[in-house]
Amino acid sequence: MEEGHNRGFTMTDSWSFKRKIFAITFASFLLVAAIVPLAGQSPDRLAGKNVSITQTNYKGRSAIQVIANPEAANATSYALVKDVSFRDGVIEVELAGQPAAGAGAGARGFIGIAFRIQSDGHYEYIYLRPTNGRADDQIRRNHSTQYSSNPDFDFARSRQEAPEKYESYVDLEPGVWTKYKIEVEGRKARLYVHGAEQPCLIVNDLKLEPRDGGVALWVGPGTEGYFSNLKITAK
Repeated sequence: MEEGHNRGFTMTDSWSFKRKIFAITFASFLLVAAIVPLAGQSPDRLAGKNVSITQTNYKGRSAIQVIANPEAANATSYALVKDVSFRDGVIEVELAGQPAAGAGAGARGFIGIAFRIQSDGHYEYIYLRPTNGRADDQIRRNHSTQYSSNPDFDFARSRQEAPEKYESYVDLEPGVWTKYKIEVEGRKARLYVHGAEQPCLIVNDLKLEPRDGGVALWVGPGTEGYFSNLKITAK
C-alpha cells in the first residue's frame, strides 16, 4: 500500500496487495473458526495428516488443538493450512505444547511450524521443545529450539554433522502460550520467541531449494499442541 501511494499501481502491486490482505483475513479466520464449534469436524481451512484436530478453548482463549497420532513416525504429524502458498515472508502464531497423556519419557511437547511443504513430502520446519526450556540439564536447555528438514535432515543428523548449529536455548514452559515468529528469505530463516527483537535461532543454510510450498501447524511424537492467531505474510 505504501508503494501504491508513490507510483502507479501495477499488476505486480495488485498481486502483492491481495496476498497481504489474504494474510490479514486468514489470521482473523482461524480465530473466528476456533470460536465456532464444528461438531467435532476439522476446521475447514486445515487438513490433518496423522493428527487429530479440534476447536477448543485453552487457558482462556480460542484455539486449534492438534494432537499427534501415537503410531505416527517422527515428522509426519501436522495440520496443513489449505490454499496457502508460501516461499518467503513471515509466519507468526501463538502456540502451547506439552507431552500428551500416555506419551513416552522422550516426549518434549514438540511444536512449531512447517513451511515450503512440497507434494513429495519434503519440507522445512522449526520447532520448540517446551520441556527443555527449564530443565536442570544444561545440554537439554541448549536443545530448546530446533531447525530440521524433512526427510533427509532431522535432528539426529544435524547433531552428528554440525553439533549445536541448528539448535539453541530459549526460556520455555510446557503448556504455556508462547509467541512464535519465523522470518524466511531464500536459504535463511530466523526464529523469534516471546516477542523478542532478536532471534534465538538463526539458520543461514536451509537445506531445500527455495520454492513455494504449503504451511502447516506441526507437532512431534507424543505432543498435545494448541495454536492461535496464525498470521502468514508472504512476500
